[in-house]
Parts: sequence; C-alpha cells; structure tokens
Amino acid sequence: MNRILAAATCLVTLPVLAMAAGDITVDAAAGEKVFRTGKAYHQVSVDAESRASPRLNGAVDRAVGSIEGFSYSDAFVVLNAEGTIRSTEKFAAFLAKPKNFEKGTMIAFAGLRKKEDRKNMIAYLATCWVEGM
Repeated sequence: MNRILAAATCLVTLPVLAMAAGDITVDAAAGEKVFRTGKAYHQVSVDAESRASPRLNGAVDRAVGSIEGFSYSDAFVVLNAEGTIRSTEKFAAFLAKPKNFEKGTMIAFAGLRKKEDRKNMIAYLATCWVEGM
C-alpha cells in the first residue's frame, strides 16, 4: 500500500516540479491549437501570404522584419537593420508581451500569459518551414 501511495505521489508531483524548474515538454500539436487564435492575422502554409500581418513560415530563427514586401513598423525595421534574429528566446519574450518587446511595435495582440503556450506555439511554428521563405 505504501509503495502504491509513493508511486502515485511521484506521478503527480514530478510533472509539477519539472514545470516549476522550467523543463516544460514542448508539444507542437498543442502549439497549433494555440496558434489558431492568430490565424485571422498570420498564415503558415506552402501558399501562405502576408496580409494584415506577415506570414510565419520559417519564423523561428529568421531575421526579424525580413519578409519582403510586408510593411513593418519602424520598430521592426530597426530590429532588422540591427540584424536581430528571432531566436526561440526572443520569440518567447515577444509572445509573452509584444508591446514590451520593442517600443513602437504595432501589433494588437496582448500576448500569451502561459509559458507552456509560448513554448508550444514556437515548437509548432518551427515545423512550418518552407524552403525559400
């Protein structure tokens, strides 16, 4: 009986401890669900186009503000000129609170509060690479 109780306690507490330590397992499928909130603005597919917001094919580890023909805010133009790369860390910071990422950002999106949602969305977007994008 004590072994069963100890095993059950471990099964319940270990995932919580791992998340508290920052070791969140990423789930691209869960990230796709989170991304659905942005589908009205962003596209990711072979035929993706930039409309009100730029397409996000290959967005992870790509230069910020680098989609040709899209009219970026002055803040993103400066980041591009500085050679800023959208690393997973910078992408996570942006997704947390876009307005705080760079002053002058014109995005209306308030951000994703949950670290797990940010990591999952980035994992999903990392799967959306299309050659030449």
